[in-house]
Amino acid sequence: MSSQSPDSGPRSSWLAAGGVAGAILASSCCILPLALVTLGVSGAWIGNFTALEPYKPVFIVIAAIFIGLGFWQVYFRPRPKCEDGSYCARPQSSLITQTALWLATALVILASTIDWWARLFY
Repeated sequence: MSSQSPDSGPRSSWLAAGGVAGAILASSCCILPLALVTLGVSGAWIGNFTALEPYKPVFIVIAAIFIGLGFWQVYFRPRPKCEDGSYCARPQSSLITQTALWLATALVILASTIDWWARLFY
């Protein structure tokens, strides 16, 4: 039996997933349509994403909370001892979570500051 607490791995993964989901929601009104148009996707339906603009601050706060808790779980929480060969002993177990947290952080920063940098594209 592993001495790792049963919820330490899944908890950080869920927090990272919550941060990513919040980051996607925060960027859905502005960055997502810009990215879709840049990739060549067009249509009148893309304009519907702007309906989420009033909720952007709420999505940013929710994403920031999840991301902050995820960073605490991954970087600052004391690590439990893992048995050799167990999943928690492998470096890949937290690499995916760390990558998701950093990508979500970048997306939230982009969504928060779009009013300043978006004018560079038109």
